[in-house]
Amino acid sequence: MSYKTTDGLMRHLRDNGISISGSTQKQQLVNTGYYHGYKGYRFFGNASKRLPFSNYSEIYATIQYDSALKALMYGKMMFIETAVKNVALEEILINANSESIQTMFDKVISGYRNAPLTATVEQKKKLQQNKLNLQNSVQSSLANAYRKNNPKITHFYNNTGYSDVPLWALFEIMTMGDFGYLLSCLTYDVREDISRRLGINLSADTNRELVYKYIYTLKDLRNAIAHNAVVFDTRFRNIEPTRAMKQCLMTDFNLPYVNFKTIGDYIILMSYFMKMLGVSKTERKAFVRAFEKLIEDYRNTVSPAVANIVIHPDWPARMTAIKNFI
Repeated sequence: MSYKTTDGLMRHLRDNGISISGSTQKQQLVNTGYYHGYKGYRFFGNASKRLPFSNYSEIYATIQYDSALKALMYGKMMFIETAVKNVALEEILINANSESIQTMFDKVISGYRNAPLTATVEQKKKLQQNKLNLQNSVQSSLANAYRKNNPKITHFYNNTGYSDVPLWALFEIMTMGDFGYLLSCLTYDVREDISRRLGINLSADTNRELVYKYIYTLKDLRNAIAHNAVVFDTRFRNIEPTRAMKQCLMTDFNLPYVNFKTIGDYIILMSYFMKMLGVSKTERKAFVRAFEKLIEDYRNTVSPAVANIVIHPDWPARMTAIKNFI
């Protein structure tokens, strides 16, 4: 199979209507990659929605915009993940009255025996299966950490002074996805305690599911950022938001809709968590202003035809809603 050199790829781009020339753009193509860069950014959302690029500078500006978005969100995402874990951990410890992982399973994880009184037999079986799946996941996480000599875990297994790994150590090694699953397996009462502690709008959350559904939503973005995948068009989106997920943010931000089909909706969700977690108004304002500047700068570096696809037309109104919420 033949391959193309960088010069060959530049000719290929020109043959496909993309103006590219000179040593600077050649180096940009080398640095961002033809396959990761051009192939990854030439469409919006899905391959059928091609962006009408006419020159490589627009492609490079799109890659830079995407990278800047990831840089803006990464630190805040790590903060949200850690802080929500700490809130959930404390509420679980209080409800279990123990730092034992087994006691957590016995007291605060839903199963057949402690299912809601209104649950059907099939619903009880599903809760029990989820509990068993969670137990498998926890044991697998601990085994992987031990195999990799993670000191947070080996310290407890290799020390005769300890009988087991405490719950807080488990939380240190849990992925965001595993954390979301654990939250989903908690009893209704414990999920309610966590939601109240965070300050989630419970009027939109009858089943007390928002805390883990929002974590799942952020998990998809977090993983995309961590693996340097494309984020500007939310192609990483794996969830179909429930009515409650949409209604909560629509009510609190006074928005006509929320669907997580634009990156702005993830900024909204992150702003929501930052406010609940007590981040200062100054820091929240700076976060939103930085996002706004990224959009404005990007719009000034690409053609209107490209900008009109990438930037949602009602973004100014949504930015106003975010600022009013802050």
